[in-house]
Amino acid sequence: MNSELEVRELQHRTELIDPDAEMKCSEDGDYMLPEDDNYSFFSKGRDFESVYVNHQYTAKEREVLTSYNSLDYLPPHSNVYRHWITRQPARLDWDRWIMMGLIGFSVGMIGFLMHQVIDLITDLKLEQARALLQHFEYMLAWLLVLAFGSVLVLFSAASVVLFRPSAGGSGIPELIGFLNGTTIRSIFNVKTMVVKFFSCCCAVASGLPVGPEGPMIHLGGLVGAGLSQFRSTTLQCHLPFFTRFRNSEDRRNFISAGAAAGVASAFGAPVGGLLFAMEEVSSFWNMKLSWQTFFCCMVSTVTTDLFNSAFTGFQYMGDFGLFKSNKYILFQVTDGIAVNILAFLPTVVIGVLGGVFGALFNFTNLKITRLRRRIVTYTKHASLQKVLRIAEPLLVTVIMVSVSVMLPAAFPCSKFTCFFDGDTYSSTCTNHPSSPLHTEPTVQSYDCPEGIRVVVNGTTFTNGSFNQVATLLMVPGERAIQHLFSRNTHLEFDYSVLLTVLPIYFFLACWAAGMSIASGIVVPMLFIGGIYGRLVGLAIVSMFGVHTADSSPYWAWMDPGAFALIGAASFFGGVSRLTVSLTVIMMEITNDVQFLLPIMVAIMVAKWVGDFLTHPLYHALLEFKCIPFLDAEPVIVTDGQRVVNLELYSTKDVMSNPAVIIHKQDSIASLASLLLDTTHGGFPVVETTGYGSEVFIGLLTRLELTVLLGHEDIFENILTNDSQEQTEITFLSYQEFSDDKPPDWFDTKSVLQKYVDDVKYKNLRINLTPYINQSAMTVHENFSLHRAYIIFRTLGLRHLTVVDDNNSVKGMITRKDLMGFNMERRLNMILVQRLREASTMCEMKSPA
Repeated sequence: MNSELEVRELQHRTELIDPDAEMKCSEDGDYMLPEDDNYSFFSKGRDFESVYVNHQYTAKEREVLTSYNSLDYLPPHSNVYRHWITRQPARLDWDRWIMMGLIGFSVGMIGFLMHQVIDLITDLKLEQARALLQHFEYMLAWLLVLAFGSVLVLFSAASVVLFRPSAGGSGIPELIGFLNGTTIRSIFNVKTMVVKFFSCCCAVASGLPVGPEGPMIHLGGLVGAGLSQFRSTTLQCHLPFFTRFRNSEDRRNFISAGAAAGVASAFGAPVGGLLFAMEEVSSFWNMKLSWQTFFCCMVSTVTTDLFNSAFTGFQYMGDFGLFKSNKYILFQVTDGIAVNILAFLPTVVIGVLGGVFGALFNFTNLKITRLRRRIVTYTKHASLQKVLRIAEPLLVTVIMVSVSVMLPAAFPCSKFTCFFDGDTYSSTCTNHPSSPLHTEPTVQSYDCPEGIRVVVNGTTFTNGSFNQVATLLMVPGERAIQHLFSRNTHLEFDYSVLLTVLPIYFFLACWAAGMSIASGIVVPMLFIGGIYGRLVGLAIVSMFGVHTADSSPYWAWMDPGAFALIGAASFFGGVSRLTVSLTVIMMEITNDVQFLLPIMVAIMVAKWVGDFLTHPLYHALLEFKCIPFLDAEPVIVTDGQRVVNLELYSTKDVMSNPAVIIHKQDSIASLASLLLDTTHGGFPVVETTGYGSEVFIGLLTRLELTVLLGHEDIFENILTNDSQEQTEITFLSYQEFSDDKPPDWFDTKSVLQKYVDDVKYKNLRINLTPYINQSAMTVHENFSLHRAYIIFRTLGLRHLTVVDDNNSVKGMITRKDLMGFNMERRLNMILVQRLREASTMCEMKSPA
């Protein structure tokens, strides 16, 4: 039993490369992942788990986990790499700044085009529906909106399912996983970019409870990945520009900058974009990259805001070059309110609600996603699986359209705050023009009479009415959020409306997140948080009355719109657990600096509460998709409660051993046999000393060996005089050697088998010396496990070789070895063994 367990441990902890499995995971999304989840609904270590508990994977999920390959942040430091560097232009920064500017401009233009397309389709659909509703044509309005939404969702889902499954969802978990050091195929591809843009535009314009912000972040990373390399395998285009950026370090830095630019373009928040990349997306950062990313975000924001200010639905509105605040400040708050220390009491309550509701959202979304995967997995026919994945968004669209068009009819028309009836004018409306209590003029009438408007002493009165539910559901999500955030609109929404819309929208947003469409959840998060925040504000107004800045400035903070803003920030924080970047983003999208402190308090409280209930959503999705990810700080718990200090353990406790090694003069046949018989991702290279011991001299990855064996022109006879060993680069260039795309596995397998079977290849070899990574990191077998974790994650390593006092290889540490659940299992085994040894010692010492 112990030997079987050890074999299973070794299989789970060894970094593998299975091209077929990796393609299956990346191309078909989560649906093709194995399903052997026998955990209970609230089982600890699955979906309902605090951040202080490591996620527990099933046996089949661990197999998928090992199918992912890893990346080195820094390129391999070999002779061919050094030779390539000498041929590159001097390391001047001007070309890097130019590239950052190009990425920022490109991402900004994509953001502008996306906003214009979505606004054009949405306004066309809703204008026609409103016209029908004014004539009480409910069924025609429903059919019109349903036809628009169904066609758009059909295009959105079909493009993802049939052409590019990797374009589904927001793409943020995959982006985080890649920048953390995991290879995820097809997420940075031209086809993915086209499908992502098209699918997102259609999905958001259809009326589903989704937003474009998540896909914009992925699209930014796509632009950074493609534009910085000036080459495309898909387009078969290799331009001879910026060639010195064609290495893993620069590519990943430009992807980080592109993702930050995506945030800046989507929110109009350049500083928030920079901080989001630092806090959530990127695992490797430096101060120089901060300046360059900030410049990229600035260019992206300027580009999007410049064109959005001049165009609406692709119609030129004039004043090109004038930045209009209602265009570049997404949810602008025009009426500032002084904060009172008493406001922090309900703020803490809203923060607690944000943590609880955020955790509930994460938990519900994961359960729906698992159910979706199980249904699709149990469907055996591939064509039927695709039909189900396309049909699901259509079903949600039917429900959402029905709710949006029909639910308002169940609620009566509401009078404006400033209304008149004959010669009678409302007493609830203050007549001071600087800060009147009012109802926004942009609310939706639905089937209510619009009436006429008159101005008395600077205040606008009307005898018309509006529908509160339609004001929230019959408008684009961003405009609904603006209504929730509006100030001095205390009586615009009633309890019944908010309490009805909240659970319906909450469930539909949970359901929509994760479907086979390109979409994000930022707009739904702000909408949901805005609703319960406004409910808290409305409760305070009901208890203490209406107060405005003109009538009683000390109590003016009791504004439902202000608490809606705090609620939106708290729910965003409760779902994502962002702190610094979220605070800055909320400031930039509202321009409400006066409520900075309450927003900070709500976000922090929401994070603390949420952390005790579930993992952050993006990290939970990484775990669900079985994408290896290393947190900034591991949390290892034994016996379900005792936190382990990793300083008490060493690298030998978690390393994979024995390591499979190669010699720098091995024959072609032996190298081919090694690749066929093992699935390891990297191999330590050793050299035999004069005393007969084998010492570590560097490392070669499996891909590098495969590329080398694919070039027979560099093979040499094994009888060649070693004294004439060639260390200059004359055979294979760095660009050929460092190809990050593995060759076709089936072709490679046949070639390798030929090398093994043909006798002549036993007498041929490759001089590996020019290609060995001579700066591969090593640590001693007694090196601190905690410090090894820091080194591995900080430097973005793929392999960490463990050696002894004589520099002989003792084992290897990979990303899977350092994942929390793996270290817990290994260290628990060691603790059990130590307890047994201690018990044996006590028995031996005790008297008979």
